[in-house]
Amino acid sequence: MSNILNELTTEQIRTDLPNIQIGDTVKVHQEIRESKTSDKKRVQMFEGIVIAIKNGNQISKRIKVRRIASGVGVEKTFMVNHPSIKKIDIVRHGVARRAKLYFLRYRVGKAARLKEKLGN
Repeated sequence: MSNILNELTTEQIRTDLPNIQIGDTVKVHQEIRESKTSDKKRVQMFEGIVIAIKNGNQISKRIKVRRIASGVGVEKTFMVNHPSIKKIDIVRHGVARRAKLYFLRYRVGKAARLKEKLGN
């Protein structure tokens, strides 16, 4: 039974995505539907810092991205292998010394920035 599940999940794991790490500033392009009744779809971009990665098994890999919008912190969790995620672009690599950057929730302004990784 587990062999069948492994075969199904390995087919759905995406290989076209970059290697995302904690502290990276990313742009996530997600396809959303305008309303339940219409067939209109558009791609919406969400740019922010990756503050957490949950691997689970590889098919359920999730990233939590945080940004400041109109002075309010907004966090979204994205399923990396979900079909609605069209692409993920890495804008910059940040230096992170922790596995989860939840402390950024309590910082504002310049204190909420991370140093940029040099050479990569």
